[in-house]
Amino acid sequence: MAENAAPRDTPTGGRPTARPDLAAMLVPLCRALVDAERPVLDAHGLTMWAYSVLLRLDDTPIRTQAALADAIRADRTRIIPVLDDLESRGLIHRRPDPGDRRVRLVSLTPEGRRVRDAVQGDIQRGEEELLTRLPAADREGFVRGLLTLHALPEIPPHHPSGDA
Repeated sequence: MAENAAPRDTPTGGRPTARPDLAAMLVPLCRALVDAERPVLDAHGLTMWAYSVLLRLDDTPIRTQAALADAIRADRTRIIPVLDDLESRGLIHRRPDPGDRRVRLVSLTPEGRRVRDAVQGDIQRGEEELLTRLPAADREGFVRGLLTLHALPEIPPHHPSGDA
């Protein structure tokens, strides 16, 4: 079997490239990063969803609960217990929208901002340890590329060429 293996950087078997698909490379890395974040979140008493809420509220200081759920891609009904917990801990504040009392506006409290910043700092220190495995120029390019892709409003679906 090993005698049939080709180097990873040369095309084989008519494939377009010998590199793995992006998802095949990123999904295991993302799972490892999430696993590395769990102890940090646990130490701060947060779930991944709670941390997502705290991070997203930084983008827009006040937003409706529905818009917040959509922004973090959470089910609107399932996010309510997360918001209840964060509010009971003094990390967020919810108040009725003066223009529509059926709508709740959500904002970070100063304590929520402090916790978010502490968690993010701890997580990013761990990420820096991982990134040091790359040469400095590659590290900067990798992060810059991720920031560019992250800023896309959405990734459109790719349709097969039909050449198969």
